[in-house]
Amino acid sequence: MTTATFPVQIYYEDTDHSGLVYHANYLKYFERAREHLLGVEELVRLLHQDGVGFVVYKCELTFKQGAVFGDTLEIRSTPRMESGFRIVFQQDVWRRGELLVQGVVHMVCVDANKKLVPIPKSVIDRVQAGA
Repeated sequence: MTTATFPVQIYYEDTDHSGLVYHANYLKYFERAREHLLGVEELVRLLHQDGVGFVVYKCELTFKQGAVFGDTLEIRSTPRMESGFRIVFQQDVWRRGELLVQGVVHMVCVDANKKLVPIPKSVIDRVQAGA
């Protein structure tokens, strides 16, 4: 299993009144990192040609430290196939060697009617190859 990294620059708009990154923004950063790992072009193709997409059905976040305006973060994403229908991403936020947030995101693949469908082979191959 390979871990992919994705950089995130923190802007003032990312922070709350305390000066820390607003907690929900970490989910946005995780989404960007997953899209980068799986390939935006492949995700768009799956949606428009095959009529399937991914949805989050469970996520867990543990906050250890907060990021602040001006920080450069690294999102480390490690995917694993949990079944033919479920993919799990371990996603952690790092700042200069310090772990800030640990996340686990569970996703499933659905069709246009939002019915559960098997994860496409192209995605399974990409995950198993280490993206």
